[in-house]
Amino acid sequence: MDEPFGALDALTREQLTMELQRIWSENSEKSGKRRTVFFITHSIPEAVFLGDRVLVMGAKPGRIIEDISVEFERPRPLELMNAGGRFGELVTHIRELLNARPS
Repeated sequence: MDEPFGALDALTREQLTMELQRIWSENSEKSGKRRTVFFITHSIPEAVFLGDRVLVMGAKPGRIIEDISVEFERPRPLELMNAGGRFGELVTHIRELLNARPS
């Protein structure tokens, strides 16, 4: 999914984020297998909220600069995005990676 929520207003984006999580969980439960969704976004909180892994890409040349595990229980409540703590730490770390200048 390549930035499927990018052009949406904030409330609709949150609703669809929760709906995607519900659909993913429901399909995984029915099949007995965890399904893979490759979700591309520029929203760091959205990536941390939805992902079990966040692959942070650098520019020129495009490459993966870090593979970060996200280990929050599912289903994840929307309030997690405002909780600070570990969620905030991950968001801050990813932002720092993206803002780092190559030496």
